Amino acid sequence: MLTDRSGRVREARKLRRRAARDKAGLFLAEGPQAVREALLEATGARPGLVVEVFASASAGSRHQDLLDGARDAGIPVHLADDAAVASLSETVTPQGLVAVCRSLTVTLADALGKRPALVAVLVEVRDPGNAGTVIRSADAAGAGAVVLAGDAVDPHSGKCVRASAGSLFHLPVVTDVTAGEAVAALKAQGLTVLVADGAGPTDLDSAADLGLLDAPAGWLFGNEARGIPEAVRRTADHVIRIPIHGRAESLNLATAAAVCLYASARAHRRRP
Repeated sequence: MLTDRSGRVREARKLRRRAARDKAGLFLAEGPQAVREALLEATGARPGLVVEVFASASAGSRHQDLLDGARDAGIPVHLADDAAVASLSETVTPQGLVAVCRSLTVTLADALGKRPALVAVLVEVRDPGNAGTVIRSADAAGAGAVVLAGDAVDPHSGKCVRASAGSLFHLPVVTDVTAGEAVAALKAQGLTVLVADGAGPTDLDSAADLGLLDAPAGWLFGNEARGIPEAVRRTADHVIRIPIHGRAESLNLATAAAVCLYASARAHRRRP
């Protein structure tokens, strides 16, 4: 039984810091949902994705199927005491199950090379909960990639991984590109560039009625406080606002992204 002073635990604990994640090319996925999705990928399309798994005794007994699957795939499983596993967690109530995984990010060329019909681009989005939730929504809407452009949050941060609820393992995620590079690449692939902006001249309902959502598209969503930079806004094919029918001032980023992505997904499903 490993303790929080064990060498393997100490090495894994370093991955709570971004600098250590970047240097090692590894990150932590916490909780049964994230670990399950990571192991499904590791035993399928991406062998080697999961480096090792840590489990407390209680979590191990509850999720014996996950640990058996990891062992069958040749992935080391370490049983550790509650304090050791908790030291790998960033949550108030640790779930007792953590996987060490290899970095998931891909290049923009690789992500767009699969010719996705729907892409979400987060421009300088800094909140990991928002970013993870958008990744989850993009996955649910059938998007083919998510791009974190500019000075954006690390998608491998603990909160982002948890907020994605396993979707981080389902679709390509791109980092280390500027918003301008993302827009240029989207247009080169023939995608319509749509900017979500509360001051946009066209509302989402009208955009759908006019057929503006019918074509394959990349949606750009801006920073929580500052929105989309004006220089990026000018490069869009259409700037679209979500209509507010009640008295709410606005929608938060993650909710707005889900509404826009699903509007495009619905338009694509109806297109002959």
